[in-house]
Amino acid sequence: MRTASPALETPLARELAARIAEHGPITFAEYMEACLYHPQHGYYTRATNDRARDYYTSVDAHPIFGRLIARRLDRMWRELDHPAKFTVVEAGAGAGKLAAHILDFAKAKLPGFYAAVEYVATERSAWSRTQHEELLRSHMERGRAKSAAELPMKIPAGCLLSNELFDAMPVHRVVQVNGELREIYVGLEGGRLADQREPLSSPRIGGYFSRQGVALRPGQHAEAALAACDWIAAATRHIERGFALTIDYGYAARELFNEQRMKGTLLAYRDHRVSEDFYAVPGEQDLTAHANFTALEMWGADGGLKVVSLEPQSKFLLELGRENEFADLYEPGQCETEKLRAQVQLSHLIHPEGMGETFQVLTQKKIGSR
Repeated sequence: MRTASPALETPLARELAARIAEHGPITFAEYMEACLYHPQHGYYTRATNDRARDYYTSVDAHPIFGRLIARRLDRMWRELDHPAKFTVVEAGAGAGKLAAHILDFAKAKLPGFYAAVEYVATERSAWSRTQHEELLRSHMERGRAKSAAELPMKIPAGCLLSNELFDAMPVHRVVQVNGELREIYVGLEGGRLADQREPLSSPRIGGYFSRQGVALRPGQHAEAALAACDWIAAATRHIERGFALTIDYGYAARELFNEQRMKGTLLAYRDHRVSEDFYAVPGEQDLTAHANFTALEMWGADGGLKVVSLEPQSKFLLELGRENEFADLYEPGQCETEKLRAQVQLSHLIHPEGMGETFQVLTQKKIGSR
């Protein structure tokens, strides 16, 4: 049974312990939501957040990641027959670094697309949204970008973009015991947060697995990503005509719930170290579970999306970069040493043992009337 370490108590741990003591155990999804998004103490929402100290993303590797996404968005714009306004909504935009890379490149290299784009960087964290004013100021002044806390009500023509969004959505934890699913709640043991097995909090959890044809093995742990399913089903209804482009680490259900992942995929990240101590420092470490692309396809279809492709990040980026032999990788006037460094940074994004195969890219399309 996992319990929180007394040496690593946090304000959020005390708040949650008091809540559980008064009202009883909470689902792990409730716990994870608080750890990541609590208004004062959440990992992603607190004003002192510096995620780079804990983990490394594709956006951090090199601007080529955003540049090639810009080329893919330009293709989408052309595929929709060059609408005068093409809305790109980035969900979970963080401080706006990816948005800046995409828009800086579009302004320099894709003038037709740039003249049509309206980039909406959406982010729950008020602190992160303040960073948009700095990183995206020039594009905001040109009317090409805006910052928002929520998705716009309508995307008449455009793309709903996310990078590492679904892995940061709360999940329910379950374990197969004696032929039935039991849910792992967060309770108290000796005054500390701890696992507590109880009946399922909702029949939707069982339905999540049965819809995908998943039967867990005896003793197998897994995560039910109900929040991700709800989000994509609701969010894609905002799209009248266009695409959803999802980039995340994860698998299809047949791989996500196979015998190699008997312990599930939930992990904690802090100081570039990974652990399974989910209760160590609530609010001060990242909690993440692999995205389930089968679920995103199925629940996305509920919102009218059809799958175009699901491919490794390496294939996605290589196909885009080969069009001009990865000329987008280099800055004007770079020396050979600088070019070599850029090539090494690119390798992190496409190498099979790095981000290239772990991350998947799901492209979905919704066809509507003009």
